[in-house]
Parts: sequence; C-alpha cells; structure tokens
Amino acid sequence: MAGSVVNVSATVRGAAGFAAAAANDSCTKAQCSELLLLLQSNNNDDDSNNYKSRVAALNNIECQNVAAETTAITTATTTTNEPSSNAPQNAVFVNRSLHLENIKYYGFDMDYTLAEYNSPQYEQLGFNLVKERLVSMGYPKEILQFEYDPTFPVRGLWFDTLYGNLLKVDAYGNILVCVHGFEFIKHHQVYELYPNKFLKLDESRVYVLNTLFNLPETYLLACLVDFFTNSSEFVRVERGIKAGDFLFTYKSIFQDVRRAVDWVHSDGDLKRRTTQNMAHYVKKDKRLPTVLSRIRESGAKLFMLTNSDYTYTNEIMTYLFEFPHGANPDEPHRDWKTYFDVIVVDARKPLFFDEGTVLRQVDTKTGALKIGTHIGPLQPGQVYSGGSCELFTKFINAKGKDVLYVGDHIFGDILKSKKIRGWRTFLIVPELVRELHVWTDECQLFAELQNLDIKLGDLYRDLDSSAKFKPDISQLRNCIRDVTHKMDMSYGMMGSLFRSGSRQTFFSSQVVRYADVYAATLLNLIYYPFSYMFRAPSMLLPHESTVAHDQAHQPPPPHLPPATTATVRGAISSSEEILATTLAKEAKEAKDGKEGKDLHRASSIVHTRPSTPTVVTHTHDEDYSEEEEAPAGKEQVKKPAAEEKRDTSD
Repeated sequence: MAGSVVNVSATVRGAAGFAAAAANDSCTKAQCSELLLLLQSNNNDDDSNNYKSRVAALNNIECQNVAAETTAITTATTTTNEPSSNAPQNAVFVNRSLHLENIKYYGFDMDYTLAEYNSPQYEQLGFNLVKERLVSMGYPKEILQFEYDPTFPVRGLWFDTLYGNLLKVDAYGNILVCVHGFEFIKHHQVYELYPNKFLKLDESRVYVLNTLFNLPETYLLACLVDFFTNSSEFVRVERGIKAGDFLFTYKSIFQDVRRAVDWVHSDGDLKRRTTQNMAHYVKKDKRLPTVLSRIRESGAKLFMLTNSDYTYTNEIMTYLFEFPHGANPDEPHRDWKTYFDVIVVDARKPLFFDEGTVLRQVDTKTGALKIGTHIGPLQPGQVYSGGSCELFTKFINAKGKDVLYVGDHIFGDILKSKKIRGWRTFLIVPELVRELHVWTDECQLFAELQNLDIKLGDLYRDLDSSAKFKPDISQLRNCIRDVTHKMDMSYGMMGSLFRSGSRQTFFSSQVVRYADVYAATLLNLIYYPFSYMFRAPSMLLPHESTVAHDQAHQPPPPHLPPATTATVRGAISSSEEILATTLAKEAKEAKDGKEGKDLHRASSIVHTRPSTPTVVTHTHDEDYSEEEEAPAGKEQVKKPAAEEKRDTSD
C-alpha cells in the first residue's frame, strides 16, 4: 500500500458510516482489517446499536478481504509511510514509538537473531542430544524412543517443579492451561492443585521456559513426566514417583534435565553437529549483509553482542556472509567482521548488563584470549570477550536511548537491557510467521466468536437490576468455549504464544512491557527507511473501545435534576464576590505592610491556581528530544538556566 493510509477509526465513525462502508464495499482490505481489530477490542458485553451494526456490517464482507491484513494490530499503519512489502510477516510491530533517526548504535545478538536456525530441525537435534546425555546419567534407555513433536511446546510456559506440571499462565499468574506429562488437567483438578487457579512466580519453585533454546527442554520435561507417571515400575505420588524405597521427585527430574541441557550447549556436540551441517540447521539469506550495510550508510554504528564463544561465532558468521559478492552484487566479498564496528563474544548476558566480567581481547587467529584486561578504546576489526555494559557504553560513548538492541531472548536480551540500561529494544519472535498465518487464515473463527458475543448481549437486552427473569446462556457459553478451543488448536496443542482465548499470556505481557518493537526477523528492517518513525497505536481501554466518539451526551438521572439558571448564576456571583473580597484584603494587607503569620502566608503564595500550558509539555514519544527542530514559525521554549545546567551534568 503506497501513499497515505486511511485511518478507519477516525473516518468511519458510528454504526451508519460503518455499515455504509461495508455494504458498498468501499473499505480496503487494510481498512477491513482495522475494523475487525476494533471489534475484537470490544470483549465486554456491548449492547449498543453502534457495536451491533459494526459486527453485522463486518459479516457481510468476504472472509478473504478481512483475512488479508488482520495483522495490523500494532503495526505502524496509522502513519503515512508504509513498508515496501505488504506481507504481514514482513512488518515490524510497535509497542512504543521509536524514531530510527535517533538511533546511533544498532546492537545484535547472534543466535536466533543474526543466525536464524531452521525449525524444527535444530530443536530436534538438541532434543536428541539431551536424551542421550540423560541416558548416560543413568536414565532408562526407553526414553530414547521419544521423538520431538514441534506442535506441542510453546515459549513462555512455567514448569512447576513441585507437581511436575507445565503451566500456561497470564501476566498475573492465573493458570490458563495445565498439563501433566501429556495429560491436560481438567478444570476441577486444577483447582485442587492450585487454589483460585493461581500460582505465584517463585524462582525456588517455578522455572520460566522463555527462550527458543527452551523448546526441546519443554517437550522433554513433558515426555519424562509422562513416562515415569505411567510406567508400571513406578507409583505416582503427589510430588514425584516412587519405586520401593526409591523416591524420584519432579524437582530432581527438572534439575537433571537442566544439567543435561547446559552440558549439551557448553561441552556437548550441539555446536559441532551444527557446524558440520550448516545448510541443514542454519538459514542463509543474502539480505543480511545488505541490511547491515544500509544501517551503516545511514550514519549509525553496529556492534554484535553474543554469549557464544569466538570459534563457534566465527564459523556461523562466516557461513552467513559466504557470498561471492558483498552487500550489493557489484561489490566484492568481504569478511563478516568488517560489517561491525565492535564485536563482543562470551558476553554472559544477562550478567553483562549488571556487574559484568573481565574485558579481554581475542586472538582471531587462534581463538584464544589475550592475557590482561583490556582498558583502552575498542578498535574496529578486533574481537573482545566479556566485559560489562557500563564499560562498553563508556568506550563507545553512547547513552541508553542511543542504542537499539536486537535479540530473541526476552530476559537475557530484552528485559535486562531495557530495565538496567535503558536501551531501546527490538525483540525477534520467529513464531510470528505461524501466528500471523493462523490469524489470517482462521478469520471465520474470529468472526464467529464476535457473533456469539452479540447474541450473548441480546439475551440481556432491556434487562436491569429489577429483572426477575434469568436468561439461559448455557448453550451460548458452550458455543463460545468450543469456538475458542478451535482457535487455540489452530496454533498448536498449547495454543497461541500470545493468548489463550481472550486472555493474554505471560509471554505476551513481557513482550508488551519490555520490547519497544518486535518482528519475525531483523531482516524486516529492509522494508523501512532508517529515518522511519515507528508510531505506537493507541491502546484503548474498555471504556474507550466500546463508546463511540460521537455518542450523544446522556442527560443526568431523573433523581438529579439539572440546576436552574438562577441557581447557577447565584453560585457564580457568590464565588466571584468571595474571590474579589479575598484578593482585595490580601492587597490591602500587603500595601499596609502588616506583619504577622497570616500576612506572611498570603504574600508567599506566588500562584493561587495552576495555569493551562500554552506550549507542548506532555511528551508522548519515548525517544522525543528537545533538540529536534521546532515547527516553522515557532520558537523553542528556552529552559531556565538551572535546568540547562542540570541537563548537561547527566
């Protein structure tokens, strides 16, 4: 979509405009998408004719038209600039406004960011290696029969080490889905284990499986719990399994799996097997050198910050940049290190963002660390190991909001860099490709759910607190439950990464809270100019999304009649007289030089009431800078000297 985009929420107001636009087929696919999103924000029982007309009109639009771009939930479609490609998976989605022109440093993680791994092949490899390690630790050989199933695990699950359950929870710890092994626990059983279907996030009991590296681990935990629970050789007890005098708790199973996973990643064959068959496990895209080169051309600098060691990093990055040409077909090939201004390996994130480790230089010929601590400036073309964010930003002379860090790890990359150092954050979510595919292809399920919501509202129409009649909603509730289940199963066994029915997941809440922008891949930056302003959409609350702007003003309730004109005038006159008397008294006291406590208090009041600001004082964009040029014909408001001094000292 080239050119400006019509803001449907502003141009199609009320039931009449909505119905007319839909009936005449005058709304574009993007507009239909936004209309659907407006409807989906109305999850409360909205009985207004306006809302009903919107849904009725939407149902007259062909499902294919709605499906084309329903992914515009948080993309910057309200701005006048559009990316070159309209494919949903090529978009960058916005939580907080981000002006790329203000970014001076772009930082990148390597694993699952610069280097995208093929799924499920890479997860299958890790799963098999951890199984083999567990067998070598004494686990029964029967577990080698398990095969990785990519339709089961999803990121963001909690593993309860007390009861051995995988939990899908919302932002507050309310349990949405509970699985013991491969058994999905029923509603009443969940209440028996977790009062009020709630679990507090306690690190001594709960482990959050937040990363892409956790996917094989998630499925293996389910496999092991199911295996031991259903084995005839063991007896199931509340907190584990038992065989004679032998007790095997779920926590010990979890600890063994954690040790096995860490060993596979640090000392095992995962890296060796990956580098032996790069084409099978690692994606290669010729757009990568192009994107990095264009970032540099925009005037920004680039750095890579990875937890991987130099040897593995060098092999992966060499493969990714192994093209006969450079960033462009007419340029010669160049080494991958030349695309970055600074390279840091063995960063040990999230420790890097806190106290950090010793900063040392790497011998790129041998991969060994040079002796001594590096205390000088960071040199282009060199590779460094360890260090801390404080020292790193000092060397590159960067402030927090100057840096945009791109990574896939919600905790190690995004949360810590945002909370501790104030970096701008770009989260990579490869699962978005699948999520967007379901969101568009299963649009009929979303429309059906909206119809059911309307029918539910109709049952309560014209009923108030005096009603004795109780409508039967059991059938509708069953239908809503069934449609919601179909929606969840469209994503996989554990449902969507971001939601369960109408409830957002714990992972989703972290994305909204800590990721300024997010996308399926960093390569989506190729579709935007590096002066682009990612504008965050308004996040409507229920009272904003269900009440139209043009809704008529409602008169006061009958038991509160409006005040008469005479009463109002009398009140105003009385107030003015009191104010005039007070001001005259204060002026007289000041003039006469009367001393005393009351006079001192009155004369010390500089302002008796606040003044409405006449210039812009409310900053809505996180990266707004007063250094930006003021609008034509207006002068920037000069700061008081004290404020200028305070700013320069930061």
